[in-house]
Amino acid sequence: MQTTAIIGAGIGGIATAVRLAVRGHRVVVFEAQESFGGKMHQLELPGGYRFDGGPSLFTLPHLVDELFRLAGRNPADYFRYQRLDPITQYFFADGTRLTAWADADRFAREVEAKLNVPAADVRAFLARSGRAYDATAGTFLQKSLHKAGTYLSPKVLRALAALPQLGLTSTMHQRHEAAFPHDPRLVQLFDRFATYNGSDPYQAPATLSMIPHLEHGIGAFYPEGGIHAIAQSLVRLAEELGVEFRYNEPVREILVENGHVTGLRTDQQTYPFGQVVSNMDVVPTYRHLLPTQPAPERTLSQPRSSSALIFYWGVARRFPELGVHNIFFSEDYQREFEAIFQDKTVSADPTVYVNITSGHTPTDAPAGHENWFVMVNVPHDQGQDWPALIAQTRAAVLRRVGQALGTDIGPLIRAEHVWDPPGIAARTSSFGGALYGSSSNNALAAFLRHPNFSRRLKGLYFCGGSVHPGGGIPLCLLSANIVSDLIEK
Repeated sequence: MQTTAIIGAGIGGIATAVRLAVRGHRVVVFEAQESFGGKMHQLELPGGYRFDGGPSLFTLPHLVDELFRLAGRNPADYFRYQRLDPITQYFFADGTRLTAWADADRFAREVEAKLNVPAADVRAFLARSGRAYDATAGTFLQKSLHKAGTYLSPKVLRALAALPQLGLTSTMHQRHEAAFPHDPRLVQLFDRFATYNGSDPYQAPATLSMIPHLEHGIGAFYPEGGIHAIAQSLVRLAEELGVEFRYNEPVREILVENGHVTGLRTDQQTYPFGQVVSNMDVVPTYRHLLPTQPAPERTLSQPRSSSALIFYWGVARRFPELGVHNIFFSEDYQREFEAIFQDKTVSADPTVYVNITSGHTPTDAPAGHENWFVMVNVPHDQGQDWPALIAQTRAAVLRRVGQALGTDIGPLIRAEHVWDPPGIAARTSSFGGALYGSSSNNALAAFLRHPNFSRRLKGLYFCGGSVHPGGGIPLCLLSANIVSDLIEK
C-alpha cells in the first residue's frame, strides 16, 4: 500500500485524498487550521448568523458527484443541491435592474426587454461561449499542460488548432464590446466573468469569454446547507475510506534526499512519506517548506490574481428583490480594474457582490433577517493601508447598495466581521491573499501556471487554486483528478 501525505485540507486536497484512497493509498492530510475547507470554511456571528467563508458560487456539480460514485456511493446520500433560477440579480449604476434567468432563452428576452439588445445577439453569444468551452475544456482543464503526452492525441491537436479563433489575440472586453456594441451595460455584465479567476477583462484574453457558459449553459447550483456542505460531505467520504486528517498540525518542511521527497516535518514529529501533495499555494510551499531547494522563480514571479475584501453582515430585514447572488455595478468598470491591477488599491466606486443564503437555508439567519456576504474585488496584499481601505470601501459599499435598494443599510447591520487580504493570506497560506494564485491577464497564462508535479523533486505534486488548471471549486476538483492520475502513472 502506498502512503501519501497531503498538505492542506482545502477542497483540492480533500478531493485528492478521496481519489487516492479509492485507488488503495493510505492518505494522511495535514491541516494548519482547526478544521477543513481552506477558503471553503464557515463562520458564525452572534445573533444566529451563519456564513460560508469564501466561495459562494457552485458550478459543475457533477465533479463532486463523481467522487462519491468513484467510491461506490450514492451522491444523494451525502450531498444534495438544486439548480438556481434565477441565477443573479444585477443592479446597474443607472438604476436598471436585470434578472439572469437560468433558461438561456428567457435570459435573452430579459436582456432585450431591459437593455434593448436583440435576444438573438445574446443567444448567439452564449452559443459561441458554449462551443469554445466544449472545444477546449477536455484538454486545457482536465489534463496536464506540462506533459508531452497530452499533446499527442487527435482531440488535443484539434483543440490547439481552434485556439486562434478562441481569442488569444484580443481581450475579453474587446470580444464583448464587439458582440454588444450598443449597450455598455451588457458588456460590463459579461466582463465581470473575468473576476471568476481573479483577472482583468481589459487584459485577460477573449478565450475566457467561455466562462459564462458555466452558468448560462450548464447552470449555477445551490448546495443544501451552503457551500461548506461540499467540504463536509467529502471529508465524511474521505474518512470512511480511511483518510486520516491531522488538524492544528502545520507542516514546517518537506524533507528531501537525493532529489526525492522522503517525508514531512511538523512541530509534533517527523513523518516518512515517499509522496507528498501540496494543496498550499506554490509560493509559500517553495519559500517556507522547501527552503534549501531551488525554486521556479519565473513561475513564482507571475502577476498575482486579485484578492477580496469581504464584509459578513447580519442584516435585520429581508429584501425580497434580492436573490442568492446579487451584483451592484460600479459606474466606471475600467477605472475599477485599473485601481486593482495597476494602482494596487481599491476603487473609490467598487462593484459590490452580495451573497445571501438565508433564503434557501433559513437557519442561516434569524426570522426576518438575512446573512449578507458582501465582497469587493481588491488587489492582493502588498503592504497597503488596509484599515484605511476597509473604512473607505465599507462606506462606498453602503452608498452603492443603499442607493440601488433605496434603503440605508448601515442601521440594519446587527453583526459584522471583516476578512481582508492579509487575513486571507494568514488563514489559507495564499500568497498575498491572492485568491487564484497567478492572474490570467495574458494570452499564455494557462501555460505559465505551475504544473501539478515538480520537475526537480520526485514524489512531489501540487493541487489547488495556485496551480494548473486554476482557482475556484471546479478547477480545484479537476486539479485533484490530474494529480491522482499523475501519481498512478
